[in-house]
Amino acid sequence: MVGVIGEWSSVYRRIGIDRPFPVFLRCGTMERVTRHLRSLQARFLGWLGSHELGVLLAIAGIATGVWLFAAIADEVREGDAQTFDRRVLMSMRQPDGSLRGSAAFQEAARDVTALGSVTLLGLLTVITAGFLALDGKRHMAFFTCGSVLGGMVLTSILKDVFQRPRPDLVPHAAYASGASFPSGHSMMAAVTYLTLGALLARSQPRKALKAYALLLASLLTVMVGVSRVYLGVHWPTDVLAGWTAGAVWALLCWLAARWLQLRHTLEREEEYIANSEESA
Repeated sequence: MVGVIGEWSSVYRRIGIDRPFPVFLRCGTMERVTRHLRSLQARFLGWLGSHELGVLLAIAGIATGVWLFAAIADEVREGDAQTFDRRVLMSMRQPDGSLRGSAAFQEAARDVTALGSVTLLGLLTVITAGFLALDGKRHMAFFTCGSVLGGMVLTSILKDVFQRPRPDLVPHAAYASGASFPSGHSMMAAVTYLTLGALLARSQPRKALKAYALLLASLLTVMVGVSRVYLGVHWPTDVLAGWTAGAVWALLCWLAARWLQLRHTLEREEEYIANSEESA
């Protein structure tokens, strides 16, 4: 490469151009950039080799989620999901359009749907970040806040892009505003609960507790989404898209966390376990 640059430099000098190339090409900076890129590549491949199963599963999950979201969005844009949406939505209603279930059950559904609200998820994130910071894991605290805030921004962008109206087939049994696709409650529940569940799972050495944290996070995410359809404020495909996009974002955050832990920017799993053993 240096030889090629030298030949072209001599050609440009013959036609009166003294500085044909930027200074960084003539000062050896290009070689340093190349070595740095090779070093990053070697680190990435080493990280991939040491976590090949989990990373490959996460990448496969991200690819599947992106494909599924695109398929749902295409069905919604073409109008092909209308029959499915109406059928599922009306299955949760009486023939006159009123909600099935007692008044107490309906109120419980409103309580469940609040678990996906921006207010509650924001408070939960701040509480979790505060605990992590007080426990000496400030980098992980900032990463957790950034993951949830990034999910909120992505949700707003997707809603602005699709601009799908909310269901008008039945009366809304809860307050709702803004675009319908994807479901913000469902997506943010997936982002927040799955991210926090994965964080909690990584802090526990026992497999039973890891599984409990992940299953609980998944259950809360599903409950929030189902309640949105039950209350008539979202079409079922809105919720499916919200779950998918939220899960993809959570997986991306998990991969980013693993990469940052390799670079010792975030606290590693061994540090969680060591701190818990010392406190015990």
